[in-house]
Amino acid sequence: MTSSIREWLNLGVRWFHVFAAIMWVGQTYYFTWLDGQFGRLEQSDKKGAGGVAPQVWMVHSGGFYAVAKQQSLGVPAGQVRWFRWEALMTWLSGMALLFLVYYSSSGLIDTDVANIAQTTGVAIGLAVLAGGWIIYDLAAQSPLGKSEAVFAGFGLAAIATTSYALTRVLSGRAAYIHVGAMLGTIMTANVWLRILPSQRKMLVAAAAGDPLDASLGAQAKLRSKHNTFMAVPVVFIMISNHFPVATYGNTYAWEILVALVLVGWAAAKLIREA
Repeated sequence: MTSSIREWLNLGVRWFHVFAAIMWVGQTYYFTWLDGQFGRLEQSDKKGAGGVAPQVWMVHSGGFYAVAKQQSLGVPAGQVRWFRWEALMTWLSGMALLFLVYYSSSGLIDTDVANIAQTTGVAIGLAVLAGGWIIYDLAAQSPLGKSEAVFAGFGLAAIATTSYALTRVLSGRAAYIHVGAMLGTIMTANVWLRILPSQRKMLVAAAAGDPLDASLGAQAKLRSKHNTFMAVPVVFIMISNHFPVATYGNTYAWEILVALVLVGWAAAKLIREA
């Protein structure tokens, strides 16, 4: 592959990746905000004014929009809009970039850090992505996941350990991007392996007129909440490539990465509560 073709591929895939991520993160935070608004309304008045279910009113594009949260399905199941392809397209394009920029080029290994083979570096990178999801998912389903503070502490410790280890075997830039790719993989797996199956079961039950299992909604909501806290650090990591002195090229590279994750969590909390 010539350098010109590689550069055009890099540009095209990166453009697609960023735009897909904008759509995914945008709708994630929109529904998180919407859910928060309904929570406040239901807390203040469970029935709403005049016995009508609470509604969130918005203005956009020269029109007024009233959104009401439904407890039953009032339309055929085929008319329900799903949000899932944005996540998959973001992840697939991200993986394409990972192979293009790191796995098929010299950006993965830094012999001054560790003199390992390219294939070893690729194996380490892929193992981090798969292992990160497995460990996260098991932890989320364990007693650790029942306490937000405990789970956050566990998550930070896991990210710090992964960041430290990767900066000892891969190039600084590759170490950073693999932490971001690990979080992005967890977010995508949350959508496709945990959130969507729960929503599918809810949709089937609602279409059949059966009572909804509240635990399904709670599981989907929790994983969606986790995704909102991972999204901001992932974006920080994506743009860190442009600031090597401050981030991956710094003497305190892994410590800075952990600090960026904390800042991202704080920013996500502010956005969620806005």
